[in-house]
Amino acid sequence: MGLTKSEIFTEKQNEISNIAKVFGHPARVAILQHIFKSNTCICGDLVEEIGLAQPTISQHLKELKKVGLIKGNIEGTSVCYCIDEENWSNMKTIISDFINQDLNEKNNCC
Repeated sequence: MGLTKSEIFTEKQNEISNIAKVFGHPARVAILQHIFKSNTCICGDLVEEIGLAQPTISQHLKELKKVGLIKGNIEGTSVCYCIDEENWSNMKTIISDFINQDLNEKNNCC
C-alpha cells in the first residue's frame, strides 16, 4: 500500500481531509448526533443507542477524539464524552470556508 504523501499538501488541506474522513462513517455521525442530543454520554450508552459492539464504538470514539471533535472525562470506571466546543467551532469555520468557495468567473469548462 502506498503512502498518502500528506506532507506535500498544506496544513489546511490535510485538516480538511482529516475532518472529511472522520465524517465518512455513519457510525461516527450517529455518535456525534447522540452526544449533541444528550450533551454527554458514556460508551455503554452508545452501544445501546447505536447497536454496535463496545470495541467498535470505542474505536469510533478514538477517531473522533483524535480529530478533536469530542473530549472525554474519566468518571469512575467510565469515560464521559462531550463535544469539544472550541474545536467544533473551528471545524465549522474550516469546512464552511472550503464549501463556500465560488468560481472566479462563469464556468466555461468543457
